[in-house]
Amino acid sequence: MSDQEQADAAEDADEAETEGLADGDFVRVAYTIRTADDDRVIDTTDEETAEDAEIDTEEHEFEPRIIALGAGHVFPSVEEAFVGADVGDEGVVDVPAEDAFGEYDPDEVETVKADKIPEDSRYPGAQVQIDNQQGYLETIIGGRARVDFNHPLAGEDLEYEYEILEQIDDREQQAAGMLGMYLQEAPEVRIETVTEEEESVTEDDDGEETVETEEVEKDVLYVTATQAMQMNQQWMFQKQQIAQDLMSRLNLDRVVVEEVIEGGGMGGLGGMMGGMGGGAGAEDIEEALEDVDVDADEIVDEIDEE
Repeated sequence: MSDQEQADAAEDADEAETEGLADGDFVRVAYTIRTADDDRVIDTTDEETAEDAEIDTEEHEFEPRIIALGAGHVFPSVEEAFVGADVGDEGVVDVPAEDAFGEYDPDEVETVKADKIPEDSRYPGAQVQIDNQQGYLETIIGGRARVDFNHPLAGEDLEYEYEILEQIDDREQQAAGMLGMYLQEAPEVRIETVTEEEESVTEDDDGEETVETEEVEKDVLYVTATQAMQMNQQWMFQKQQIAQDLMSRLNLDRVVVEEVIEGGGMGGLGGMMGGMGGGAGAEDIEEALEDVDVDADEIVDEIDEE
């Protein structure tokens, strides 16, 4: 084989390795996850499948999800199947328990004092929080309770059925998709390029400092906060990490979360502003004084005498 033929073969091999999806790509995926043992649906993007599995369809949105490859949005074995795949590919990936929610650990079942469990949660299967640990109540007898701190799906092998619908290149869609994975709903987002002035200090050979101002462009992601988003525990405790992930993966300079408060509903605050000119008239004052059995005329006379 000549040198040119070897070079062409190497180039063809490189192209073959880079074909298909790669880390950093965003894809829209339809999927259904089932337990391998009993075919129980635990997550799906298809509403009809959810209804058949008797999953509450009013509490969730059922639509294909946007997934960032390499971001840990899916199980490792599923991500391996996606890398190198093409749009339109579909299949089923077997996900062993250790790659899913971990093996079941008997040591994670503990006996605790019953008074640590709220009275309205004292029934088998209740989700409880003990010493900042999430668990499920197994039994409660007298003053003792057994709580399982394993994940509900620990020890379960899973089957991940998927179809890769499209590759997403629009950054606003990518941002909405990432937030949807974190928050279980995709808020409204927009990306704007803003021009800002930045100062820099330079020093010449004589040690003289000069402040220079230059205009720089920055890409800013604006996120409209929803009520559900503000109540989401993952957002409340990890918003900084989520924002950093967005900026890193989407090449953004800043994330701004906007809270929108709609007008109307509560009316004015006049009743709360009496000491600040809240607006009660003379007739209103007289009526109020009558209600407390006080003679308004007597008070006026006393003020005049002073």
